[in-house]
Amino acid sequence: MKIWIKLFIGAALGAVLGFLLPYENQSVLSAMAWLEQMALHIGRYTAIPLLFFSLVIAVYELRQDEEFWPLMGKTFLIMIVGAFFVILLGVIVTLLFPPARIPILVEEQFETVSLDIPRRLLDLFPANLFNALVNDGSFLLPACMLAFFLAMGLGLDRNYSKPVLSVGDSLSRIFYHIAAFFSEILALVIIALSAYWAIRYHAALRADVFRDLILLLGIFAVALCFGIFPLLLYILKPKTSPWIQLYGSLGAAFAGFFSGDINFTLPVLFRHIKENLGVRRRANALTVSLFSIFGRAGSAMVAAASFIVIIKSYSSLPIAADDVLSIGIRAFFISFLLAGHPGSGAFIALAVLGMQYGRGFEAGYLILKPLAFYLVAVGTFIDVMFCSFASYAVGKWSGFQEDKDMRHFI
Repeated sequence: MKIWIKLFIGAALGAVLGFLLPYENQSVLSAMAWLEQMALHIGRYTAIPLLFFSLVIAVYELRQDEEFWPLMGKTFLIMIVGAFFVILLGVIVTLLFPPARIPILVEEQFETVSLDIPRRLLDLFPANLFNALVNDGSFLLPACMLAFFLAMGLGLDRNYSKPVLSVGDSLSRIFYHIAAFFSEILALVIIALSAYWAIRYHAALRADVFRDLILLLGIFAVALCFGIFPLLLYILKPKTSPWIQLYGSLGAAFAGFFSGDINFTLPVLFRHIKENLGVRRRANALTVSLFSIFGRAGSAMVAAASFIVIIKSYSSLPIAADDVLSIGIRAFFISFLLAGHPGSGAFIALAVLGMQYGRGFEAGYLILKPLAFYLVAVGTFIDVMFCSFASYAVGKWSGFQEDKDMRHFI
């Protein structure tokens, strides 16, 4: 059975279970929250070793063939253009089809939220470099930096590095197979995730103030990922069928939406991009790592659209053009700074937008706190699909992709 079918069935069973469970029972909510954390831990279990060893070999091979910097340049070019396009489109759609105002009923304690960039920079170079591989699996950039420096060291003298390269290549393949096993059992794991998601969704619908925003973001995300992204992919030369690539990304899409965690989806992404989309390891290890860390355009777009709704909820006056531009620019830069928030990107971005915008909107994000899970889910869904399509585009553009027969998709 295809992985996407397993995940779909698991998600459907979990959603039915979630709608049947009492959404106001605190014991049930506590139990489901614990199950969600356990599920996320299982999904992240192989992410760091898989990413680290695959990236070491990929960077080494790319540097030997003098393809590393060209591939990096293409990746960041697509990332920057994609972030600009997705955020601009999301802001325009929100202004053209504004959701209904949300009542201002903020009772939660206001807390200062920041991206904490200084601490993240310190984490890039821990006092002991082995600490880069020992963390909770949230911030992957230190492991990527260590992989880069190790790959550079391996290229200095092949006589000394050959045994290490053999071990690294073997470990990369071993952890790939371990990750493949965990991606096969995610259908069971996703039952807990979708059940807890459905409980919160049920509560949000009962509130009856978020329906317009839910519909706007949901319809836009589906149109973007199932329509606009494939059509943009169609302009690649030579011509390719974007719908086959869309079909090959469905498993990662389900995992991303119901987990709301980009790191949770990494093992699934690596498998789908390699075995379905045909992107070779030396390319997909680099592109998936970079897009999952820096390419969070979907989360930033959801934050920008939600913040516009918050401003309109506080005032019936139209938003000035310079304010819209300011929100879009801030969201654009925030999309590259969410590496430390793999499971809360959209809501953290929304809170940071409010802090930076000021003018009394510092606590505005709290009115959407009951909908935080949905904002994160939609943002991660777009991030995952963007990562998948963009990795395929970079691989094809660079000559590291070969078409796969759809019958052999996982």
